[in-house]
Amino acid sequence: MAISRSNMGQEIEKPGKVRTVMKEFKEGELHSGSKKGPVVKDRKQAIAIALSEAGISKPKKNMARGGGIDGCAMRGRTRA
Repeated sequence: MAISRSNMGQEIEKPGKVRTVMKEFKEGELHSGSKKGPVVKDRKQAIAIALSEAGISKPKKNMARGGGIDGCAMRGRTRA
């Protein structure tokens, strides 16, 4: 199985899990949360559930490049 550059350092814990979850989505049987939850209709949400259950997470964007919230803004103050 090919691993993309973004997931190079991550091992897949459950290799067939992504495939089974996406198959459930195609068949309209994938629920968010438990089986009592609503059926998932969004493809991106299905991918997020599949990666979560397989133990893979998408890399987070770097907040250090600016545009992020600094400590002062979190405390209610503005930058001077």
